[in-house]
Amino acid sequence: GDKVSTGSLIMIFEVAGSAPVAAPVAQAAASTPAAAPAPAATKAEAPAASSEFVENNEYSHASPVVRRLAREFGVNLAKVKGTGRKNRILKEDVQNFVKDALKRLESGAASGKGDGSALGLLPWPKVDFSKFGETEVQPLSRIKKISGANLHRNWVMIPHVTQWDNADITALEAFRKEQNAIEAKKDTGMKITPLVFIMKAAAKALEAFPAFNSSLSEDGESLILKKYVNIGIAVDTPNGLVVPVFKDVNKKGIYELSAELAEVSKKARAGKLTAADMQGGCFTISSLGGIGGTAFTPIVNAPEVGILGVSKSEMKPVWNGKEFEARLQLPLSLSYDHRVIDGAEGARFITYLNGCLSDIRRLVL
Repeated sequence: GDKVSTGSLIMIFEVAGSAPVAAPVAQAAASTPAAAPAPAATKAEAPAASSEFVENNEYSHASPVVRRLAREFGVNLAKVKGTGRKNRILKEDVQNFVKDALKRLESGAASGKGDGSALGLLPWPKVDFSKFGETEVQPLSRIKKISGANLHRNWVMIPHVTQWDNADITALEAFRKEQNAIEAKKDTGMKITPLVFIMKAAAKALEAFPAFNSSLSEDGESLILKKYVNIGIAVDTPNGLVVPVFKDVNKKGIYELSAELAEVSKKARAGKLTAADMQGGCFTISSLGGIGGTAFTPIVNAPEVGILGVSKSEMKPVWNGKEFEARLQLPLSLSYDHRVIDGAEGARFITYLNGCLSDIRRLVL
């Protein structure tokens, strides 16, 4: 048969999970007849340079956890320099590789361009969709171009954790409807929405858990704790998502916030928000309750460290110790930066927030 020199590429395995692959490759090389190996090697040469999952001796010193992290980010470990013992590749090495690559691509990301090659990713698929049917090209709006680049950066650079919970808002909703009925009789035009109660509860939780009301310094060496409570509210507009910021939410009442929310939402949908209207946020709330859904994973809005997603409330049977009773449940999705917030603190935050919504008397304490 044909002879193969040491180090020649025989085949490529894409690894799923953490099973070692060095032994199977060796067995395959020993047991498989070397019939016409040249064409196989020729075909593999091109993707081998850009493949992100090739296992070889260059980076054999990487744990299964690190390999899994690299696959999640689409990082080619052959391009990552290990800083561990005997050049072992650590999780921090993969994270730093991604951060450095993003910095190099900052200008390209701002324009929404880039094929991912500088990140060690496979090239973006180039497909002529018109071959399969009729198509139409719609340019992205300016807002979507900007927000898309920011979301991409935030998702890649922030280690996200999301925790879910349901808040019992039966009493809250009864109180809200009662107040709206009173305002309707007065013909004031005031309408209180559930969102303002969520804003107040979030503000209360931010005061109770200061780490959620913070930002990492640029060098990542310290935490900047904020003594003010400004909350951004994601607003869906015809041109895309915008996030106006409501200042000093902890110092405002339900009626004041309701009036401000109505005014700012109208301004946002008319495209009249200024840059100043969307700056200075400490925490963000993204509410999809008016649309539907049960849960989702909101993306942290850097340099903030937390974001609350709100889905549609629904009646569910809840055991009260003696019997089941119908209670209005509000699904909450809390995402946070795991570099700043650990799981226990995240659980405490969402439990505290849940308690404020379940018993709104806590908001006045």
